[in-house]
Amino acid sequence: MRGPNYWSIRRHFLIVMKLDLEEMEERPSNLIEGFSERLEKMFPTMYEHQCSEGCPGGFFKRVKEGTWMGHVVEHIALEIQTLAGMDVGFGRTRSTSEHGVYNVVFAYMEEKVGIYAAKAAVRIVQALVDDEIYDLEDDIQTMREIREDERLGPSTGSIVQEAAARGIPWIRLNRHSLVMLGYGKNQKRIQATVTSNTGSIAVEIACDKEETKNLLEAANISVPKGRIIYDEEDLDRAIDSIGYPMVIKPVNGNHGRGATINIRSREEAIEALAAAKKISRAVICEKFITGFDHRVLVIDYKFVAAAKRTPALVIGDGKSRIMALIDAVNKDPRRGYGHEKVLTSIKVDENTKQILKERDLTLDSILPKDEVLYLKSTANISTGGTATDVTDQVHPHNVFMAERIARIIGLDVCGIDIMTDDISLPISETGGGILEVTAAPGFRMHLAPTEGLPRNVAEPVIDMLFPPGAEIRIPIVAITGTNGKTTTTRLMAHIAKTAGYKVGFTTTDGIYIQNIMMQRGDCTGPQSAEFVLKDPTVDFAVLETARGGILRAGLGFHKCDIGIVTNVAADHLGLKDINTLEDMARVKSIVPEAVMPSGYAILNADDELVSNMAKGLDCNVAYFSMDENNALVAKHCSKGGLAAIAENGYITICKGTWKIRVEKIINIPLTFRGKAAFMIQNILPAVLASFIRNFDIGDIRLALDTFIPSPVQTPGRMNLFEFKKYSVMVDYAHNPAGFLAISKFLEKIDASPKIGIIAGVGDRRDADIVSLGALAAKMFDEVVIRQDRNLRGRTEHEIIDLMVEGMHSVDPKKKHVVIPSEPEAIDYAFKNAKKGSFIVICSDVVPDALDQVMKYKDTEDKFELSVDDIPNQHEHIEPAQPESTK
Repeated sequence: MRGPNYWSIRRHFLIVMKLDLEEMEERPSNLIEGFSERLEKMFPTMYEHQCSEGCPGGFFKRVKEGTWMGHVVEHIALEIQTLAGMDVGFGRTRSTSEHGVYNVVFAYMEEKVGIYAAKAAVRIVQALVDDEIYDLEDDIQTMREIREDERLGPSTGSIVQEAAARGIPWIRLNRHSLVMLGYGKNQKRIQATVTSNTGSIAVEIACDKEETKNLLEAANISVPKGRIIYDEEDLDRAIDSIGYPMVIKPVNGNHGRGATINIRSREEAIEALAAAKKISRAVICEKFITGFDHRVLVIDYKFVAAAKRTPALVIGDGKSRIMALIDAVNKDPRRGYGHEKVLTSIKVDENTKQILKERDLTLDSILPKDEVLYLKSTANISTGGTATDVTDQVHPHNVFMAERIARIIGLDVCGIDIMTDDISLPISETGGGILEVTAAPGFRMHLAPTEGLPRNVAEPVIDMLFPPGAEIRIPIVAITGTNGKTTTTRLMAHIAKTAGYKVGFTTTDGIYIQNIMMQRGDCTGPQSAEFVLKDPTVDFAVLETARGGILRAGLGFHKCDIGIVTNVAADHLGLKDINTLEDMARVKSIVPEAVMPSGYAILNADDELVSNMAKGLDCNVAYFSMDENNALVAKHCSKGGLAAIAENGYITICKGTWKIRVEKIINIPLTFRGKAAFMIQNILPAVLASFIRNFDIGDIRLALDTFIPSPVQTPGRMNLFEFKKYSVMVDYAHNPAGFLAISKFLEKIDASPKIGIIAGVGDRRDADIVSLGALAAKMFDEVVIRQDRNLRGRTEHEIIDLMVEGMHSVDPKKKHVVIPSEPEAIDYAFKNAKKGSFIVICSDVVPDALDQVMKYKDTEDKFELSVDDIPNQHEHIEPAQPESTK
């Protein structure tokens, strides 16, 4: 899970593992000899797990009394993540309808680590059950390595954390450090500590050490004397002009890579040149300035923090080997692997070996007591260095200089390396100088210094990107329900477009940005939602949000402005452990629960399962109803609430006791002059959401009048075609509720015979497929049974037999024919249709069905045109509109 989900609306990052205990279902923990003792020995720190007992040692007590292995797996998955440096605490284990099968749910900080922890926890439990030796440390180290490979770095992570604390949504755009803050057109981006405001020219200058040095020198800022060199001949000239001691480093290096300091001989200089040229062709050679290494941080051209940096070091005790001293330093609990803790463990690398060689030392050498040995040539925290906060000690002259340097280079986030004996004095007095100006400076030394006061340096970054009053989001309307989601989504998007917004929306047929399809297919999950929210041209999002995506990964957004639930009906039951209508309602309720406190949940007052979702919501609630006398709506409006109703032939907004009539129902093309009652039910929440967003009533009315039910605006939603001899309607109806809605519409249609082309859906329950057959027998005079393209785990004959069973339960003599291929079924119906027929095509691949019908329509229209009126092959003939919209 990556967003609000079925298991928790607040805890977005969860692993859900479906675990089959097999024979262990019959062997709880108290029936396995020695299991409790082995568990406690392997995980003594698990004593802190309180579990349902509510006290330390609570989980161990449950294990002794007897609990199932799924529960044990959950706690181990949490504990091993904590041992690997990722402290997570939320978990739950729930049985499913399958015997011995459980959903094991637990939190994660890094997704791949969570998945690894799930599988490792199962292996560990198996080893404990079998009383086998298990290498736990190997799993812990593997998880640390995965975390370091996957996580945001400390600088990026701190900015994201600050943004999240302010309610600013964020999306990681790649597996590295590129992150989007905010949504749509209001988004800002960061990559490490480079921001959307950072100028590319400034970064180019900062990455070119020689160019930086020239600019600073021209501005009368103290920099070490130096020059660019390429080979040993250049090096000799540099030695003659600069003299020892000197520093050699790559022109475009960072993090101290390839740099060598305090060079005092030609031999050392040649080795340093070779090391630097591994990083860049051009190498900078400059005078080595003595003093302490300081990093000054300037954000938005204002001084923010400063730290004194010290390279990794050990201090001799007169008896221990250097390697032993390093090991002792690494035992400091503040040190850890990578960025997991305040300090990084010291590693012996080539730089360390070179330093030892220059001093005629080895790792086995014994340092004299109190002698200091620096193990790195640079003071980077990432290589084991330490940092001391000196923000409050920086002299005002140095503050002014740092802010001026940031302006000269043009960096909004600027790191300045200063070498000086005393930062509390002007560097002009101490003989110090500016060593380097850095784009994307690291924040770690300021966020968590080894000594001194931590500084929240991420705060001014967010202040800069989102100053007071800045927009950080775009309006989000999320729509869920069993039926009507797509039509409501498309209508809502059309109204917002009419009101002047640049709309992005997702539906079961694709993703659209400003009415242009970007991606075809069922796009109602979280990834599709993120696609829209990431688009920098979008300033209004309408997101169809289906059951499948919610169960698969949660919502694709953390909060929405309006959440609409159209209805809850029998469909998809028996899938993903959702077995009852109440279970389904719980899934759909995730959308209104994700509405921000200032937003609105718009609920169907005619559906008790939906209206009950209002209980416990932390947002405003509005209702819609087909019944103007609905008791819930009347009570709600009497207290000043908002609602939308169908009354006296109008779509009406109820604002308290006042009524605002928006448009006559018969004037709205989508209602087919009021015959399609279920379309009215789709219109009500869209109109109500538009009113809540303060859209002009005139714009709402215009949008309703111009939203034509057609293959273009509502593909597969009551697309009606008038042929010379018969009428054809294409619809996506695929469940009992959808069939009932079509049935009510057909009752108002004067046509005979009524022919249905239908199919059962393979992954539905037997009873659901039988029900479709029974409804079809009542709705249609003749039935053509086809097959979906995807049978979803059943055989063709199974589905057909269940459909026929349903039809025969109503009318044993119901006229029907079985034609598995949908195109062939449509051809059959068209070729055998009698005059006055009304053909309903219930299609699962709507674009293909529409193409086939429109080809028939084009062919018929061409025969009716005179030769002079026949269009060329590139001209598109629009399908005929229903009578109500001509």
